[in-house]
Amino acid sequence: MNARTPHRPVIRRARTAVAAAAAALSLAACGAVGGIAGGDDGSQEPGKGDDLTVGLLLPDKTTARFERFDHPLIKKEVALLTHGRGKVAYANAESSTRRQSRQFQKLIADRVDVILVDAVDSRAIAPDVRRAKEAGIPVIAYDRLAEGPVDAYVSHDNELVGEVQARALVQRLGSNALSSKVVMMHGDPGDPNTARFKRGAVTELKGDVKIVKEYDVRKWSPEAAKENMRKAIAAVGADGIAAVYSANDDMAGAAIDALKEAGVGEVPPVTGQDANLDAIQRIVAGEQYMTVYKPFELEATTAARMAVYKVQGRDVAFDALTQDLVDSPSHEDIPAALQTVVAVTRKNIEDTVVADGVYTVRQICTPEYAADCAAIGLG
Repeated sequence: MNARTPHRPVIRRARTAVAAAAAALSLAACGAVGGIAGGDDGSQEPGKGDDLTVGLLLPDKTTARFERFDHPLIKKEVALLTHGRGKVAYANAESSTRRQSRQFQKLIADRVDVILVDAVDSRAIAPDVRRAKEAGIPVIAYDRLAEGPVDAYVSHDNELVGEVQARALVQRLGSNALSSKVVMMHGDPGDPNTARFKRGAVTELKGDVKIVKEYDVRKWSPEAAKENMRKAIAAVGADGIAAVYSANDDMAGAAIDALKEAGVGEVPPVTGQDANLDAIQRIVAGEQYMTVYKPFELEATTAARMAVYKVQGRDVAFDALTQDLVDSPSHEDIPAALQTVVAVTRKNIEDTVVADGVYTVRQICTPEYAADCAAIGLG
């Protein structure tokens, strides 16, 4: 895994000449989840037509969103943008760096027109990115910023994710924040996003709470997170922990399980990320305080648009989507599209994941959670 500390992505506004076009596209992208309409925006330059293939490489199947949302959304948007003629060649690495490299090399050998890659290991993927570049195939980093000569990057503002999580904890702790003992459960140190989540969270928490224990959890493993939580409980005492910063929902669930097994009567506020269904249900039940919802459709459809526009030579449309610039450890001034994020608590479940069609009330409010849903007016 990548032991090198990733650079903070230097975010700058870019290409102001296309600001009006960006605004128009942003308005078009604000529709309800269920499909962002495609079509010709009149900006096409000489390039390939609709008969194109987008290679899509996703990192794992343990994160529910990749199989359930990202892949089908990208496939749907590519078809919509190409009048049903465009194809998506998809592979999932199942957390294996070597498998993803083989998948990447196959896409190059198959001469796909563009590659969208969410890297298992952002540093290890760099040689494959260079091979694609040499073969004349553009590469767009998806969700994680891959190293190497990528043509663009689409993700969420990951430092903001950590800030939102930490801010929610401080607000929840209120006047007791300064004396509150907080355990921090960070993600995999080999994931470049981890450093950004951590930076945002620590910056917000430092000086506002007492950070008593911090852990980096390899592979984002819930089992490892649970063991770390047990260690923290043994060191600090179950009743002494006022809050838990967890970088994602899977680890949040593991931390909550460890706290309950230790006999905690009322689980302290715990953060999360990804808006997994079980996390939303824990929030409904009052066990998890919040999660960060990263609107999947906007990220996925933006990535699909960037890929298609890049292949078709629609430079104005492509530039309108990539209004930011970021730096990776290996390259500077990478065109980027960074989406915003939303904190989800019991107060706004209906206005976020339900309103966007990620989950239905029926999916959330199963018999086990019916009384809790009723108590917060969900349903």
